[in-house]
Amino acid sequence: MNHTEPRIIELPKIQDPRGNLTFLQHPDHLPFEIKRVFWIYDVPGGETRGGHAYKTQHEVIISLSGSFDVVITLADNTTQRYTLNRSYFALYIPPMHWRHIENFSTNSVSLHLCTGEFDESDYLRNISDYLK
Repeated sequence: MNHTEPRIIELPKIQDPRGNLTFLQHPDHLPFEIKRVFWIYDVPGGETRGGHAYKTQHEVIISLSGSFDVVITLADNTTQRYTLNRSYFALYIPPMHWRHIENFSTNSVSLHLCTGEFDESDYLRNISDYLK
């Protein structure tokens, strides 16, 4: 499993007439053990979230509801866009990848799973510094 490039991880989808179920567990689906979980919701139309890179943390983002785009800017200033709109797809983002999230649909919820606790010193918050 490549831990140096962003990629989509397809999670198990257990279909049932009563409603579907998706799960994840380490090491079968996640390339790391989870230390922190947070979610983003009620994002006003036109707003973006993120706008940073982690120096050391790995992250997985899942759309639990609705849809949104995760835009990753690489060190050469090219971008990759991932539309997350199914709860059985997760986006893995390794350290040192700038990301922001945009185009949130109404009532969307993004779930974020990380390898570390919150640590402000692990963030790069200026894209100019990141691109250096």
